Amino acid sequence: MTTTVTAAPTRTRRLSGFQPTGRLHLGNLLGALRPLIAAQGAAESIALIADLHAMTVEHHPAAVRAFALEQATVMLAAGVDPQRTPIVLQSQVREHTELHYLLECVATHGEAARMIQFKEKSAAGGQVRLSLLTYPVLMAADILLYDAAQVPVGEDQNQHLELARTLAVRFNTKYGATFTVPEGVRPDSAARIMDLADPSAKMGKSNGSGAGRIGLLDPPEVIRRTIARAATDTVGVVRRDRERQPGVTNLIGILTEITGREPSDRTSYAALKREVNDAVQDLLAPIRARHAELSANPDLVRGVLAAGAEKVRPIAAATVGRARAAIGLLD
Repeated sequence: MTTTVTAAPTRTRRLSGFQPTGRLHLGNLLGALRPLIAAQGAAESIALIADLHAMTVEHHPAAVRAFALEQATVMLAAGVDPQRTPIVLQSQVREHTELHYLLECVATHGEAARMIQFKEKSAAGGQVRLSLLTYPVLMAADILLYDAAQVPVGEDQNQHLELARTLAVRFNTKYGATFTVPEGVRPDSAARIMDLADPSAKMGKSNGSGAGRIGLLDPPEVIRRTIARAATDTVGVVRRDRERQPGVTNLIGILTEITGREPSDRTSYAALKREVNDAVQDLLAPIRARHAELSANPDLVRGVLAAGAEKVRPIAAATVGRARAAIGLLD
């Protein structure tokens, strides 16, 4: 359906979200941060650090704060321009939680309960926080709050985007045109950067032992060792074959995403790993250096977050105002 929304952006608005549940890694950089940075001139972008989502499971309060500040610092170090792309800490824009409740009033228990994270963790037994059940609705609020027309998503986030679209259409149908119905932007092959130790799993901030993860702030020797230990196979040919040679395919993918070229030696896994190591080191060295500079002035980064919240708050307030009026609340 076509939805008319007031206060629509003059350019396509794109929202990219990051959860501060661990340190950003190479997959985040190639799959999310670099596309976000590349789109800064063409799209009206918002980078959201979704710290409220980190509370759906057992967590350490100090760690959530530290990871949130570190993520903002890394984003700046990687090239996110806060003048063009506000970096927003979710908990500092209270309209997120207000819209969350309004959307819960049109969502159903079944829609939330079938989300894969809740199904997996509740099936394991033990105490499961209510927020784990309802956080996909909060994620829908995150998306709809800013009239975002485009949301970059990977395969593991399809469910969440579809829920946001479903709730937007349902709300618009029941109460009148209120929300932009967002479209998913499918990332390129960079979103398929896999764990180097277990190439059957996507590289993640907190999954597994961390042996196959390259953190953006890892020291050079740690990066070299991680790549040197990357899983390969006994085929002995450097080629793309995700079924039979997932580890080698992953290494080739990393190299081409960073450099735009194919491996120079098609017969040596050791040579491939050396090329990947050189490319990763060249990519991350300036980010680490800039991060070190910014980390020496945390008040500057906090100021960037405060400015980001201030910049997006009028958009968020307008959306919540429309939703409140549509659903039947007094001004």
